[in-house]
Amino acid sequence: MGDKPPGFRGSRSWIGCVEASLCLDHFGGPQGRLCHVPRGAGLQGELERLYSHFAGGGGPVMVGGDADARSKALLGVCLGPGTEAYVLVLDPHFWGVPKNPSDLQAAGWVRWKEVGTAFDSNSFYNLCLTSCNSQKQQHALD
Repeated sequence: MGDKPPGFRGSRSWIGCVEASLCLDHFGGPQGRLCHVPRGAGLQGELERLYSHFAGGGGPVMVGGDADARSKALLGVCLGPGTEAYVLVLDPHFWGVPKNPSDLQAAGWVRWKEVGTAFDSNSFYNLCLTSCNSQKQQHALD
């Protein structure tokens, strides 16, 4: 796609959310809207945006960071009273066919995590919010 040096092709180097968004666009996948969060503690301020994203029919949110190199995707947000909030985290390394959703939860592939423990407060994060219906989704996020 021209955004990497020639030696990148065929390598085993990682790509981040920015590159994943470019790939979605290049290959005609769902729309990917990027959101940069300078520090993990700032994710608390993005919860309403994430909630609107999912409430508006948005798809999984890819998450990438610098100090926090653990890959994750978000599948939902639960806002409680006060500042209590949880995110439904999917570990994207799972492969195979699960017998049932309970097996995925028991093995830790999918779990609810309190926002304060799900993200490293010292890491920046890029979020790629995916949506197949870009106009409706764009309106929900604005």
